[in-house]
Amino acid sequence: MNIKFGASLLSWITPVWSPEAGKYAIEKTAGAGFDLIEILLPASMEFNTDEVKKQLKNNNLEAVCSLNLPKEAHIAHYPKVAENLMKQAINKTSELETDFLGGVLHGGIGVFSGNILTENEEEIITEVWSNVADYAKEKGVNIGIEPINRYETYVCNTAENVLDLISKTGKDNLFLHLDTFHMNIEENNFYDPIILAGNKLKHLHMTDSHRGMLGEGTVNWNELFKALKEINFEGNLVLENFSSSVPGMQQMVSLWQKSPHDAEELALGSLKFMKNHSN
Repeated sequence: MNIKFGASLLSWITPVWSPEAGKYAIEKTAGAGFDLIEILLPASMEFNTDEVKKQLKNNNLEAVCSLNLPKEAHIAHYPKVAENLMKQAINKTSELETDFLGGVLHGGIGVFSGNILTENEEEIITEVWSNVADYAKEKGVNIGIEPINRYETYVCNTAENVLDLISKTGKDNLFLHLDTFHMNIEENNFYDPIILAGNKLKHLHMTDSHRGMLGEGTVNWNELFKALKEINFEGNLVLENFSSSVPGMQQMVSLWQKSPHDAEELALGSLKFMKNHSN
């Protein structure tokens, strides 16, 4: 396996981007011993890539980007808005001189139609993804699409949902981005989705069932790492667990229980856990 270990911006700060908060997250990620940071891009795209590049270089840290589509960029309802926003995110990713953009790129988080995804909606999403994939290819960017649970979207809940839509585009720079928190709700197990994806899996958000320390919840980590080894996974394992010690985090991610670990303990303990299981 060829793995890079990362931490999400959200492991340290709330998703409200500011230059100061970003600098803090970059320094903390580097200090904890990670290879890279996943930078969740703000929907406003107010993001100074030159400044961030310097911060990354100063801390000897790599980066990947992610974007979660907001409600007003729900692809099935607002295809042009969504396509433009994703293209702006690809521009930022390219300007940072990195080659991966992940995230919830199938629909706006929290948007529901009251029904299952229709064929017409699938066609709209497939067309937008195709246009975005072509644009990303010109910029040397690969895109990873993250299925999330039924309480946050009706569009893509499982690995199979995303892989089916990717196959309809016929584009080779669209990939799967999994998250163990959402898998724990939606998948039958942690083995089959990874085997199904094979080399289409490029990026994983690593977090336990309660968003806390890896190994202290109900995620079947042995099953997950067994599958990763079988597909000879090449990509990023990125920590995305949350601590209530981060100001504002409880409200942002519905973290209503007090965390037993602060952000630093979570990061260090979880990185050690990932490395032990990857050997």
